[in-house]
Amino acid sequence: MTDAAELVDNDFQRQFELKIGEHFAKIEYSLQERKIFLTKLIIPEEITDENFTSDFLKLVFENIEERNLSVVPTNPEIAKFIRKNRQYKKLLPVGLRI
Repeated sequence: MTDAAELVDNDFQRQFELKIGEHFAKIEYSLQERKIFLTKLIIPEEITDENFTSDFLKLVFENIEERNLSVVPTNPEIAKFIRKNRQYKKLLPVGLRI
């Protein structure tokens, strides 16, 4: 479902966006120095694909990795995703464990 969609980093509103049909999935963030704090995950209820959230987060983490940023997940669902997908733990700042 996310294959044809393009991830947008809307730095004005400080959020990653993914448009699916008429709906936008969003992850709000705060950028401080070389760390990106992922604060809020918004998935419209109209998006019912159970793998969508995981696919969306993978796109976001690939973008963050390309930019050489560290990730600080303040949203419980995003922290849970990192625990399940250990390959993204390397993006956590030194000393932060989840």
